[in-house]
Amino acid sequence: MRYNLDIIKHSKIWLVISGFMALIALVSLLVRGLNYGIDFMGGTIMDVKFDKVVTTGQVRDALKNKGLDDAVIRETELVGTGGSEFIITTRPLTEEQRRDVVSEMEKALGKTAVLSVDNVTPVVGAELKKDALLGIVLATLGMLIYITIRFEWRFGLAAVIALLHDVFLTVGFFSLLQIPVDTAFIAAILTVFGYSINDTIVVFDRVRENLAARKKDSLESLVNTSINEVLVRSINTVVTTLLAIIAVYLFGGKTLKDLALALTVGIAFGAYSSIFVASPVYVLINRMRLGKKGARTAAPRTA
Repeated sequence: MRYNLDIIKHSKIWLVISGFMALIALVSLLVRGLNYGIDFMGGTIMDVKFDKVVTTGQVRDALKNKGLDDAVIRETELVGTGGSEFIITTRPLTEEQRRDVVSEMEKALGKTAVLSVDNVTPVVGAELKKDALLGIVLATLGMLIYITIRFEWRFGLAAVIALLHDVFLTVGFFSLLQIPVDTAFIAAILTVFGYSINDTIVVFDRVRENLAARKKDSLESLVNTSINEVLVRSINTVVTTLLAIIAVYLFGGKTLKDLALALTVGIAFGAYSSIFVASPVYVLINRMRLGKKGARTAAPRTA
């Protein structure tokens, strides 16, 4: 199946839509900020052992009674015993609050032994924020350098703008809905980086091929042709990817929901930007550089 959509002709519409979404994200970040999770804000980590076998769901239900719905619960493997052991991470708890929580679990789940208690300070959270930001900056620079070498700087700049568009809108979405941001969210953002740049590179690679093969076409016409040639591939890829991630969101349990949601939103924005942002921005950069509408750039290297 081959589409014949004129994406570049309506590029102003797509860029206005992206600008409007970015404005909403910016306002939300300025007004509401991000809802940092335990990984960033600090918390209490308890290693808890039960004498009988209990499930993660049962532990979570007991914690809900104490308002700890957002607790991170990880079961550890016990070999040769009939009990269960969990690593439970909650918001910061005082000694009295911790005893109250343990008492609630004991009441609901039987004899409960606290093997260890640690406190994660906000200093650790600050380090996580810094490392996450550093990872995103390094990934962006690395991709810009690679695409510039592999293609040319105009492709690289357009691809990076599309990448930042995806990340900013995904972060804004989490800010708008006040979904907790934790280390899993950072992992999702970096995954979106990889997915989005891959989809954009597929489009740009076809543009590069057509630049060399269709020298008489205007840049707008050539980019449109290239987009339409890979559109089916892009749609099929994003649909199959999202089906798998949505299945994780629906059936993967509470601990995976926020990760799956971040991936779903980020990949959806990435699929949009590779077609409706990266390519129009590439054409816009060429127009600005050459100073006239419809001008072509020289065919990039084909290494």
